[in-house]
Amino acid sequence: MLPHLLAGFANVFQPFNFLYMTFGTVVGVVIGALPGLSGSMGIILLLPMVYAMEKSTALVMLCGIFCGSMFGGSVSAILLRTPGTPSATATLLDGYPLAQQGKAGKAIGTAAVGSVIGGLVSCACLILIAPQLAKVALKFHSADYFALALFGLSIMASSAGKNVLKGLMAGAFGLFISTVGTDPLVGSARFTFGNPKLMIGFPQLAVLIGVFALSEVFTQVQGGVHRVEVKEQNVTDFFPNSKEFRRIVLPAVVGAFIGVFIGIIPGTGGAIAVFIAYNVAQRMSRHPEEFGKGALEGIAAPEAANNGTTGGALVPMLTLGIPGDTVTSVMLGALTLIGVTPGPQLFVNSPDIIYAIFAGMIVIQFLMLVFGLLFAKVAPRVLQVPTDILMPIILMLCIVGAYSLANQTYHVAVAIAFGVIGFFMKKYHFPGAPLVLGVILGPIAEKNLDRALQLSRNDWTIFFRRPIALTFIILSIVMVGITFYNNAHEGKRKAGKKA
Repeated sequence: MLPHLLAGFANVFQPFNFLYMTFGTVVGVVIGALPGLSGSMGIILLLPMVYAMEKSTALVMLCGIFCGSMFGGSVSAILLRTPGTPSATATLLDGYPLAQQGKAGKAIGTAAVGSVIGGLVSCACLILIAPQLAKVALKFHSADYFALALFGLSIMASSAGKNVLKGLMAGAFGLFISTVGTDPLVGSARFTFGNPKLMIGFPQLAVLIGVFALSEVFTQVQGGVHRVEVKEQNVTDFFPNSKEFRRIVLPAVVGAFIGVFIGIIPGTGGAIAVFIAYNVAQRMSRHPEEFGKGALEGIAAPEAANNGTTGGALVPMLTLGIPGDTVTSVMLGALTLIGVTPGPQLFVNSPDIIYAIFAGMIVIQFLMLVFGLLFAKVAPRVLQVPTDILMPIILMLCIVGAYSLANQTYHVAVAIAFGVIGFFMKKYHFPGAPLVLGVILGPIAEKNLDRALQLSRNDWTIFFRRPIALTFIILSIVMVGITFYNNAHEGKRKAGKKA
């Protein structure tokens, strides 16, 4: 492993690779800091650049956007009390009170240190876990892949938030979308209504651009033009001193492992991990009464968990082709543009790409620290960019990105159509993550279901006779059961409070 990793570092430090990796990290920090935007949108905006790049160059740039955006969300959370990304929500609980005390620099510095600790822990886990999981995945039968896809689809319920019914409806719509086009088994047209363009179905990346990027543009525009007011802050005293560092290092490490564990579970993401890490840090603290008033542990722990999910989310994406969260689902689509197919064979056929990612993820953490702290000095001005300037630029880049997928206006039309659908989903509180899971996992489930039944001569017991498939089916049932139980329990608790 060590020779491969050293080769990965040699690849990463090639001039063009390092330049684009740095560029991706900077873009990620800025995108993450702008409220309403996210790492997935950052990847979408840079899709036109991906075509002209080498595979390893494109991948380290995408990883830079991913990690940078996770930290960037903390900047607006601390300065504005508005998290740039959902996973930065817990950071504002102590970050903003500290900024009100005139210590925004200390809060941002603590967030950066926590993010680096979380990122490095997640890199170590990614390097140790992913190759071993890939070896296991090489033994997968088509029935096992179908059960794995079924497990991923079962997460639609848990990723739906409080309204499970709306989440399942969105997921079912995503599954329906994935069936439009040509049947992979018999080659017949499905739901095309005589339109030849629909024979290729709805391209996944065009759907993702619409649901994640254009829908946000439409939502922001509907909200009207606004300019954010940022108070004057002391953004010079960044780094925690030795006493403060000793205070935050253990909560940060614990938060990092929580983030890795949550990130490996497909469909979860940082928003869940950060609150778990925050609660654990509060229980570990000798001064729990300081939480909510500017406790450094309350910033370091969730930020470490936040960036800990990055390496964790890459584990299922790289080894199984199952996105760990919404950002990796967009990244998964971007990989297809450069001819990279995630899965266990990637570790066998292209170890150079895998270890370039591993090495790049390590280097990105230190780039994120440097440029994150530099950005904090200009963040108050950047965050004041009004909507009427920012949104048209994003709209133009989204359209260019959609067109560049295949140089066809059809892809632009699909992106705009799903942007409108995503806008109404946001308006009526339908989550977008289940729809994306349906779009991505639907074809995987269908293809492997057909193949498994062909090999077993239509014997459905194949899914229960194989241990791996049976394990995933049981996990799917447990996941759905836990979700419904938690929602029912929450409903009873609220009813009890009202009574």
